[in-house]
Amino acid sequence: MRRVLLGLSQEKLGDALGVTFQQVQKYEKGTNRIGASRLQQISNFLNVAPSFFFDGARNEADQIQGMGESSAPAFVGDFPNPSEDMALSRAFSRIRDTKVRKRIVDLVMTLAEESVHT
Repeated sequence: MRRVLLGLSQEKLGDALGVTFQQVQKYEKGTNRIGASRLQQISNFLNVAPSFFFDGARNEADQIQGMGESSAPAFVGDFPNPSEDMALSRAFSRIRDTKVRKRIVDLVMTLAEESVHT
């Protein structure tokens, strides 16, 4: 998602990492694992902390306690309509006013809760 938001192709990321765009595809699909040093390279190139890639992932404590469903958001590949999700994400990232961004997040959370209860 971060690569797409920055308008970078898989080929450009691959060139920066010294791998083919096919290898980048495998990383993004989860077909191939990414080692710590490669993750650091990707993080540096995409200008995010390595933890960015773990946002929403379950941690060990969640798995141990795990009687209920995780409230973590789905990963990009799990979204019902990835093109709408990317369009929403791009538009949201252009909003500079932090108060407006928070209100939008609150609105979406409220709408999501209401759709679960109906």
